[in-house]
Amino acid sequence: METRIYRVDKFSVPPQAREEFLEKVRATHGLLRSQAGFVEDAILEQASGPGEFNFVTIVEWENAEAMEPARRAVAALHEQMNLDPREMFTRLGIRADLGNFKRVEQTNRREHELAMPVNNRKSAGLEEF
Repeated sequence: METRIYRVDKFSVPPQAREEFLEKVRATHGLLRSQAGFVEDAILEQASGPGEFNFVTIVEWENAEAMEPARRAVAALHEQMNLDPREMFTRLGIRADLGNFKRVEQTNRREHELAMPVNNRKSAGLEEF
């Protein structure tokens, strides 16, 4: 069984840097979606709470091996765009916390539904098992 890997990047983006930051993130994620091994992604903006980071990006990959060709493709895209992320982060005052993650537990939805008490299944709109 292959182990899915999640690239989770958290950013503290000042309000005046929001549009430029999102433009670059959207371009990068557009490329990532076309890469072999890509499963799913999300670009999230903080809606509430006192957290330090106001943007989080998540990309799910089939396995760690899929990430290296994607990393090279992103580097080529950034070169085409004349984008140096480190320079942009410094210029715009963006702070980042970047990392790769794996699930602690593997469960599927059906197992989760079967583990729910009958009352919760009904209120969640799930059929009786």
